[in-house]
Amino acid sequence: MLNQISLEQINAMCKDTLMEHLSIVFTEINEKSLKAEMPVNKHTHQPMKLLHGGASAALIESIGSMGSALIVDLTKEAPVGIEVNANHVRGISSGIVEATAEIVYQGKKTHVWSVKIVDKSTQKLLCIGRLTMMIVPHK
Repeated sequence: MLNQISLEQINAMCKDTLMEHLSIVFTEINEKSLKAEMPVNKHTHQPMKLLHGGASAALIESIGSMGSALIVDLTKEAPVGIEVNANHVRGISSGIVEATAEIVYQGKKTHVWSVKIVDKSTQKLLCIGRLTMMIVPHK
């Protein structure tokens, strides 16, 4: 179950990070999933002016990592990404993409997240990803 903190608090955690640079904004949280948006623009394009696969991968890792951070006690342990994959099924050149992350497996030492990225305006699927997080104790 995800700890219920405000979207303002979640988005404040992103200040001065890659998420801020890519303009990733968290928009929704519930007990089992979260949503975030990212613009498709010059900061997220590849040379052919399409959404860069690396930007999609960064969105997948960002949203899943935040999800794991909302599950664990950050004073005692830290979630770290150990594997991310992305299947890009459609391109997009402008607009906003919306990612939805749902936890698939929540163990004591690992979490697995499934992430779908869609075109916000059409809801057409753009990318399907999976993120595996390792939960490590603070030393």
